[in-house]
Amino acid sequence: MAAMLEPSRSSLRVAPQYQPIFRELGIDAESVFRHPLIKPWRKLPDRENCTLDATLADGRKIRWHVKRYEPALGFTTPAEDEVKGHQALAVEQIPTANLIAWGKLPDRRCFVIFEDLAGYDPADKLIESGRATFEQLLLPTADLTAKLHQHDLHHRDLYLCHFFAKAEANLPFDVRLIDPARVKRLPGIFTRTRWIVKDLAQFWYSTTKLPVSDEQRTHWLDRYAQQRGMPSSATLRRKIEKKVAWIGRHDERLRREQPTRNISIPSPFGKGLG
Repeated sequence: MAAMLEPSRSSLRVAPQYQPIFRELGIDAESVFRHPLIKPWRKLPDRENCTLDATLADGRKIRWHVKRYEPALGFTTPAEDEVKGHQALAVEQIPTANLIAWGKLPDRRCFVIFEDLAGYDPADKLIESGRATFEQLLLPTADLTAKLHQHDLHHRDLYLCHFFAKAEANLPFDVRLIDPARVKRLPGIFTRTRWIVKDLAQFWYSTTKLPVSDEQRTHWLDRYAQQRGMPSSATLRRKIEKKVAWIGRHDERLRREQPTRNISIPSPFGKGLG
């Protein structure tokens, strides 16, 4: 990415193809936190999720997703960690949203901006609304998860809502993985299985909230194991089911403490997501 630095104060890095839009909309690093087009739709203790919807001078409509982080301790900022996660996915050719820009302010507030996956919807919403069945998404999500782990990456938040899917006529669903802030390289041999099981259990747990049968979940795990070259998924399943019980208790507590955590992204330009 090309770098554009504001003298001695704030930093902003923007992919070259998006720089003309930044100039047209008058966005610099500091204005990311106060620009009228950037509208928060969810606020958590450490960050805000925002959207930017705009009609450009040439008539194009754009939607960007902006994540604004509060100051944090550490050698790197949360935005830098998210960019590293995105780069890791890109290196391993795991499809995700396009990274537009990222930056930070002197007070250690930081941000990252991604392009909207136009035409894609969260897999759980597609199933919930009846626009897709789990059977249609079973193979692409299992294969993408296997590829993630095969390339020594894990997600740490691998719920079905982080798989965005798009239906194309007479073709399998195209699936992409979002939220690269959670992506890390798998650690050494002694703890890597724990992190893999956590990913799989998060996915498994999220399917229990939808019209997905136990037989379909088993088929999904068998496909994952097959793609990983594993002889059997039975041992893995026992570990997953144990972790799922813990996730259920943890999720219930989060819903009580942060009731707005799982609200939906607002539709662009007043339109539905379908």
